[in-house]
Amino acid sequence: MKKHYLLAAFALASCLASATLQAADFDGSKPLICATIDAHDCDPGLTCQRSLPAELGAPQFLRIDFAKKTIAGPQRTTPIHFMDNSPAEILMQGVEFGFAWTIVIDKASGELTMTLLSSEDALVLFGSCTPL
Repeated sequence: MKKHYLLAAFALASCLASATLQAADFDGSKPLICATIDAHDCDPGLTCQRSLPAELGAPQFLRIDFAKKTIAGPQRTTPIHFMDNSPAEILMQGVEFGFAWTIVIDKASGELTMTLLSSEDALVLFGSCTPL
C-alpha cells in the first residue's frame, strides 16, 4: 500500500513539474517562433473580412527575441518599444510602416493575438507560439 502512495506522489510531482516547465516556455525567458493562422481585415463601417495572414501581407511566421527586444519576420526586424510581463500574459507594442502593433501571448498556452492598426483600418491576427 505504501508503494502505491509513493508512485502516486511521484506521478503528481512529475505532472506538476511538467506543467511548470511548459509554462516557463512562454514567460519571456526563451525566444519564440510564432505562426499566424487566422486573420481579420477590418475597415470603419464595414464587417471584418476573414482571411489568411499571407493574403493580407502579414507575416506567417515571427521570431520573438525577448532578450534583444525584437520581432523578426521573413523580411525585416522591428524593435519592441513596450513590453509588460504580467502573470497571465506578455504584452508587446511597437510601430512599423505607419502601423501601431500590439502582440499578446498567453503564458499558459502560447496562443498569440496580434493587432496592426492605422487610422484607416485594423488587422487582427491569431496564432500560436513555440519556444526555439
